[in-house]
Amino acid sequence: MPRKFFKRHMPDHRQIREHKQLQMFGALLHEPNLWHLNRRSAAGAFAVGLFSAFVPIPLQMILAAAMAILFRVNLPISVALVWITNPLTMAPIYYFAYKVGAWVLHQPPQVFLFPPSFDQMLTGLNAVWLPFLLGCFILSSVSAIVGYFTVSGLWRLYIVRQWKRKKQHEKSSRNR
Repeated sequence: MPRKFFKRHMPDHRQIREHKQLQMFGALLHEPNLWHLNRRSAAGAFAVGLFSAFVPIPLQMILAAAMAILFRVNLPISVALVWITNPLTMAPIYYFAYKVGAWVLHQPPQVFLFPPSFDQMLTGLNAVWLPFLLGCFILSSVSAIVGYFTVSGLWRLYIVRQWKRKKQHEKSSRNR
């Protein structure tokens, strides 16, 4: 069952409640819906976590936790998915976000020299901030929608298959 898979890989809720960056939420972390694991909470958590992962701010985990509390979805999954954008993946993901934003705005992508000079960074930021933020918003929104419907659909597909197997097993048991 999907629930068994997620429970096996999720940290204990006491660990998360005691996490130093999440202490600001205090008693809100005691909401039982944040720890339930069902199709709605898992799919919602994927949407929240994927949306938060592509928001270009520091401490994305706090944003994911706040959104999980607001929407009452599974907190551990929401916070864990933020790590899609980690120090290894951040540069290519954000560069892709910039390219998406530039494409939507019909702007030619800027050429970046490596290593960048301080002057290039100051003048270059003025030209790239709008496509970059638009691309991040597009990636956040699309990944949240796709993540929600994918998890919800896969969870439902699994349950339907389990029902069919159970019916088949009951039918074969009666025929014996």
